[in-house]
Amino acid sequence: MTRFVRGAPTVLSYAALLCFAFWVYGYGPALSLLRDELHFSYTTLGVYTAAWSSGTVVTGLLFAPLARRVPRATLLWGSSLLAVAGLALFVLGSGVAATLAGGAVLGVGGTMLLTAIQALLSDTHGEQRDRALVEANIGAAACAVAAPLALGALAAGALGWRAAFALPAVALLALFVRYRRLPLPDPAPRDTDRPGPLPPACWLYAGLAAASMAVEFCLAYFGTEELKDTGLTTGAAVLAMSSHYVGLLVGRVAGSVATRRPGRTALLLWASLAATAVGFTLFWLAPTVWVAVVGLFVAGLGIANLYPLAVALSLTAAPGREDQANSRSQLLGGLLVVTAPYLLGTLADRVGLTWAFTVEPALIALCVLLLVAGSRAERAAARQTEGA
Repeated sequence: MTRFVRGAPTVLSYAALLCFAFWVYGYGPALSLLRDELHFSYTTLGVYTAAWSSGTVVTGLLFAPLARRVPRATLLWGSSLLAVAGLALFVLGSGVAATLAGGAVLGVGGTMLLTAIQALLSDTHGEQRDRALVEANIGAAACAVAAPLALGALAAGALGWRAAFALPAVALLALFVRYRRLPLPDPAPRDTDRPGPLPPACWLYAGLAAASMAVEFCLAYFGTEELKDTGLTTGAAVLAMSSHYVGLLVGRVAGSVATRRPGRTALLLWASLAATAVGFTLFWLAPTVWVAVVGLFVAGLGIANLYPLAVALSLTAAPGREDQANSRSQLLGGLLVVTAPYLLGTLADRVGLTWAFTVEPALIALCVLLLVAGSRAERAAARQTEGA
């Protein structure tokens, strides 16, 4: 097994992912704070989540053809600039229309940035991409803790919560100044050399990554609102949600250690799904706030590694066609993350948020089915290759 080296492209990737993670994990709490200002419904909250997630669909459609024609550096810095433009509109706009448009543009730029980072790490580390992706998401989980804390703290001060969202933009500018001349590894032409559909296992694992995104975002977007229904103020609920993100951080640190030895990905996914189910059940049915906070932590432990490990399996199942596999994960993820939170918000307006959260167990069950089907398809492909 080759030595795992964290060179300058890896450091840049990890750092850029911190910026995206701050926005994506701050977006849910920011929507709760924005809802206090604009007094919109749960359905409109679902529209805001769909606006962000539409960027994931756009990325899924455009990334593969762009990656064949555009250098990795152009994708990285171009998507960063687009994300900052969307951020400016989101935090400086007034009213639902302007902030909604800002969320959509931030979603496109941010998700394109995420996908470019995943591609860069895959190019750099090859068969060790699972370790690189999990390690990168340790920093993302740290931002998941920091973002709600920063938003909650600044919301109570003179600067306001919007000031927190400017921090990643400043960090991206500093990264550009430091690394703008760094040569990034571009993949050799490959997707055009392998016509035909992607392997079934790749699609199933891409679906697993997508369902994992939906599980994570439904809880991130509406978890604060559920906590508010227990009597907490918005600021207190935002801070209480930090327990979930601490769970993400602890889970990803543990996942980084576990992935140092190959062959553990499927086992880690099963353990992650079990923890997600237990943690969400505790949060959903909690008799007290403290039980809900513990449930959020346990759910964070489980959710932590679902997405990066599923993406790693999807890329591994499509050798030589990683850009296509990467874009399909984002496309399916976007479709689910557009649909699931919007459905949850619409149901919440009709039957209450607690009952609407039945969407979440359905998504966890879908993850289980996709993991089972993906494992079977992978084994079938291996037998076919051995027979040939």
